[in-house]
Amino acid sequence: MTRIFTDDGQSAPVTVIQAGPCMVVQRKTTQRDGYEAIQVGYKQRKRRRTNSPMTGHFESRGITPQKYLREFRVSGEEEYQEGQELTVEIFQEGQLVDVTGISKGRGFAGVVKRYGFHGGPASHGSKVHRSLQSAGATDAQRIFPGQRMPGQMGNKRVTTQGLTIVGVNPEDNLLVIKGSVPGPKGGLVEIRVSNKAQRN
Repeated sequence: MTRIFTDDGQSAPVTVIQAGPCMVVQRKTTQRDGYEAIQVGYKQRKRRRTNSPMTGHFESRGITPQKYLREFRVSGEEEYQEGQELTVEIFQEGQLVDVTGISKGRGFAGVVKRYGFHGGPASHGSKVHRSLQSAGATDAQRIFPGQRMPGQMGNKRVTTQGLTIVGVNPEDNLLVIKGSVPGPKGGLVEIRVSNKAQRN
């Protein structure tokens, strides 16, 4: 993340993402597959690091093996061809996008860190400072599903919705998005047109 200054001199937090170039590996259609989608590959990988089934999947379409494959639903009217290159030019400044990634893993965490519980009294006589306290009902005598308890924090698929694109750099395949996105530096993310934009 970094920041930029708007025309009126205000500081805006932004995330710079290297988006592509990506390759359309496969076009799925309603007639053949039952739904409309494209399979998109990102970042070339060496042939010797690709197993035989995946090598055949790529070579049958005349495409260099790709390290990452993701599928995106599209409408039947949209024209995508196998082997087509997708760049940041498909996005525009001011457009709303949803960004999906794997959040940073925080390991095993208690309820104070994981959910923001305020904890027990901090006095010397108190023996409960950061504990969950009572967790079960007195009549059911069991823990109900969904009860907030200590456990693994982070390392989950997270989508941040309605982020605004404030800059597009086709020369370096960079997108400048206002706000933060899930995941660590160098993490893999998916960027798609926001559902909020489609509703509007």
